[in-house]
Amino acid sequence: MAVTPSSISLEALEALDLDPAFALHRGGKLEVRSTVPVRDADDLALAYTPGVARVCSAIAEEPELAKDYTWISNVVAVVSDGTAVLGLGDIGPAAAMPVMEGKALLFKQFANVDAVPVCLDCTDVDALVETVVRLAPSFGGINLEDISAPRCFEIEARLRELLDIPVFHDDQHGTAIVTLAALKNAARLTGRSLGDLRVVVAGAGASGIAVSRILLNAGIGDIAVADSKGLIYEGRDGLNPVKEALARDSNRAGLRGSTEQALAGADVFVGLSGSTVSEQAIASMAAGSIVFALSNPTPEVRPDIARKYAHVVATGRSDFPNQINNVLAFPGVFRGALDVRATTITENMKVAAAEALAAVVGDEDLSADCVIPSPFDERVAPAVVAAVSAQARADGVARL
Repeated sequence: MAVTPSSISLEALEALDLDPAFALHRGGKLEVRSTVPVRDADDLALAYTPGVARVCSAIAEEPELAKDYTWISNVVAVVSDGTAVLGLGDIGPAAAMPVMEGKALLFKQFANVDAVPVCLDCTDVDALVETVVRLAPSFGGINLEDISAPRCFEIEARLRELLDIPVFHDDQHGTAIVTLAALKNAARLTGRSLGDLRVVVAGAGASGIAVSRILLNAGIGDIAVADSKGLIYEGRDGLNPVKEALARDSNRAGLRGSTEQALAGADVFVGLSGSTVSEQAIASMAAGSIVFALSNPTPEVRPDIARKYAHVVATGRSDFPNQINNVLAFPGVFRGALDVRATTITENMKVAAAEALAAVVGDEDLSADCVIPSPFDERVAPAVVAAVSAQARADGVARL
């Protein structure tokens, strides 16, 4: 087979490496290391043949032993098809790999979970589900990442039905968990409960739907969700099945029109759309309003503008207070689920994670600039792990 020369010259690579982001990524961000020594023939005979054969035979007779005598009880597949990567859109599996490597790095850094990036060169729902099911025996959990909506909803639902290990779409549920935690604390700071709040969500993709769902489950007062065509309500033409279901459960006030129209008198704005919201719309919100402008890299409204009117402002960025960052959730959620060998991640486990995360911010720390802890707060992961493990046992999905 003929070898095709690289189109990238050494000089071009060296020029890219002048950018510290490229320099950090050179060679990738991950490696595989052994956990046992192989120093001599005796070690080799135990780690590989003939000793390994005894372990294989035992697992063949009792498959559950694989969770004790292989790595799968502590390893997660980070799976993407590259169709919705960050704010970059459909850039394909190869270009998605740096993000999946980064996700795996964060799993290890924050919860000592080993993770393997798996970027799949297929976008057909049936093919993707079949591929993940075939790979699943090698892993203790599946973290779906950067898969476009509405496909992501069906993919996750089918995998949850087919597999007896945790399946978690972080773009949906990680965002939802952290948003709920921050909103609980923002409500506490302003002397209200979730049931007192009317929320407007801009964006009905994976994260917008999941955030809306977890807020509804947590008892939010009312919530209206807008997509690119305006507010979602029962009977609106052109809704896919996911949006139709959300329309039945939300917008009890029957609002129609635009996001900005719905913001008049609203208590909370959650932006997950990549769109913009005017200063006038933010100014029209109720007194003591809460603004979570979470689109990256450009929030729906500039934080300095939002702060002129809102009591609490959060973004998805690390250079402003109150960063809504998924890393606060997914490492601890998987660590907690893996520790008890949970068969799934329930809605109660997600809410428990949010409650634990919110509780990390005590009364002495709670302020307009601190409604959610830093990702580097060492209390975060242990709190989420304990809550998720306990809830898995309470929900009857734990095997330990």
